[in-house]
Amino acid sequence: MKYEEIIQHIRNGNIAPIYLLHGEEPYFIDKIADEVQKHALTDEERGFNETIIYGKDINSLNLKHKAMQFPMGAKRQLILVREAQNIDKMELMISYFNSPLMSTILVISYKHKLFDKRTKAYIALSKQPKAVIFESKKLYDNQMEMWVSALLREKGLSIEPRASALLVEFLGNELEKLALSVEKLMVAMGPNKKRIELEDVATNIGISKEYNPFELQSAIISKNVIKANKIVNAFAANPKDNPIQAVVAILFAFFSKLLMYYYLPDKNNKASVSSALRINPFFFDDYQRAASNYKGIKVMEIISLLREYDMKSKGFGNISATSGDLLKELVFKILH
Repeated sequence: MKYEEIIQHIRNGNIAPIYLLHGEEPYFIDKIADEVQKHALTDEERGFNETIIYGKDINSLNLKHKAMQFPMGAKRQLILVREAQNIDKMELMISYFNSPLMSTILVISYKHKLFDKRTKAYIALSKQPKAVIFESKKLYDNQMEMWVSALLREKGLSIEPRASALLVEFLGNELEKLALSVEKLMVAMGPNKKRIELEDVATNIGISKEYNPFELQSAIISKNVIKANKIVNAFAANPKDNPIQAVVAILFAFFSKLLMYYYLPDKNNKASVSSALRINPFFFDDYQRAASNYKGIKVMEIISLLREYDMKSKGFGNISATSGDLLKELVFKILH
């Protein structure tokens, strides 16, 4: 089952007796576990029938015994095991996985890695028709903005594409961190505003509206030398706020896709280009403008420069140049 399907089933009251939630992305695991906790029991039932345990504090045998207990004054009990990757000898749970107690809801949150699918315990769970197994995968970079937009839609909000891109690039791909930042934005904006703009992100998340990597990218796309130099000088003065490695990564992603753009059969079809490059259609014009300002051979040279200066920023082939000096030199070579 997909994440959205599992959430909907839980909210509809269709709660399974066993959940194995495992994988590298903790956000989805926590959200499913929280939904089960919210809907499994009433407030009155929780006192005697809700058990939250951490993997380091229990072994498989004791967990099995707890799962086999009957609820007190309720139809079911909830056992939520957080950090279950710390439990040894899960094979001791096999007999329970084969015949789970229907009055127990057992949630196994196995975070930051996959449950070994070769083990007998996993095989037993995979064969149990009443168990829900969810593999929580890290999102790809090109999925992050879509995820932010979907998260906001759930809350009745929308976001300007550049604001979404800036939020993702500034905060990285930690979903929990992004979700908390969205909550912060919602509080700061108040209940009446329904669309997050670039200015909202800049004001409330601590990102400069004028001096950020996307404004530098925009200046480079347009070959606006004066604007690009202003931004680069601002970055050089505050290298911790805008590390060269992050700037290079953003530019590398753009120019790599620009190189792909040259080989697309229909460069003027916004939907086709957006799908092929996996970009928000809002940024289609950026690629058309960049293609008119940079020939394919120059783009290949820029990609090579970005690789070179990324290495220099990490100390390879660079003895004394500061990150600010390297960034100034890189942008000069890109623009000239």
